[in-house]
Amino acid sequence: MLISRLLLLFSIIISPVISAENLTNLNTSEVKEKINAGALVIDIRTAQEWQQTGLIPGSHPLNFFDKNGKSDPDKWISTLQSLKTSEDQEVILVCHSGSRSGRVGTYLSSRLNMSHISHLSTGISSWLREKRSTQPTCTISKTC
Repeated sequence: MLISRLLLLFSIIISPVISAENLTNLNTSEVKEKINAGALVIDIRTAQEWQQTGLIPGSHPLNFFDKNGKSDPDKWISTLQSLKTSEDQEVILVCHSGSRSGRVGTYLSSRLNMSHISHLSTGISSWLREKRSTQPTCTISKTC
């Protein structure tokens, strides 16, 4: 089990974003349009990052890598599937700069053959630079 998780993590880290035929790179305007069309936005950053910047309105915080760079892909994918309203619903991944979301998107589309996977290619940092709105992250210690 440990070896398979390490191999998975290694393949995610070394997979180039451009190798995924089904991974779509989106800019902030395209993300906004797709949200309005019913896309599911998943913010894969850490809880600390969510607290620092907030989330794109309507997105779901679901970190893929913990602060130590570890992940539980099976649990993460199960949670992702439970958030989807249909099998063909588009999923947009968001991270800080587009790097992690690109790697995870490549993994989902290339390795697991999931379709309708996109990512904000310049991350939430571009969303914030454009002064687009965010919403606070709700936690046990902070209510929204």
